[in-house]
Amino acid sequence: MSVPRVGILALQGDVEAHARALRNAGAQSFFIRCLEDLEQGADALLLPGGESTTISKGLEREGLMDPLRDLVRSGVPILGTCAGAILLSREVKNHPVPTLGLLDALAVRNAYGTQLDSFIAQVDPGAQPEFVDFRAVFIRAPQLDCLGPEVEVLAQVQGRPVLVRQGVVWAATFHPELTADLRIHETFLNKLCS
Repeated sequence: MSVPRVGILALQGDVEAHARALRNAGAQSFFIRCLEDLEQGADALLLPGGESTTISKGLEREGLMDPLRDLVRSGVPILGTCAGAILLSREVKNHPVPTLGLLDALAVRNAYGTQLDSFIAQVDPGAQPEFVDFRAVFIRAPQLDCLGPEVEVLAQVQGRPVLVRQGVVWAATFHPELTADLRIHETFLNKLCS
């Protein structure tokens, strides 16, 4: 593969920061706001953080839920961050929203509290080698519980999974696009080429 093309779901959230991170990591990106955008073809997808209710409603309004599910089930990798991780999960606690159901996990919305409770934390020792010493930004972040047997934990903070992978589905409960550290985006992209 030459330069990977990543479609960023751009219904709401910090899409520009992800586009910048992907560009700095060596990928091209384009925004997906409707079915026609999705049909441009992507080597991978990114579902950003933002407000999960708003994004979920937008996915339903634009008729993107089933096409996204079908693409990922056909093998197109997807990375969901913060609200994106919520929308990838099979189930949501604390004001449930319709999800894509692609990650075998229960997402607990706003598990760490309100916007005022936002924080930055270094991942726990024992993370996958690519993510050792990564500092993660949590803003109204979810937690992932009741992980299915096929979900691999790549990094934890305070003993809780914050970066997981299940096949081609990647989920981070934090905002990797808000740091200068490109390791999450780079590792996700490198797996496309391996």
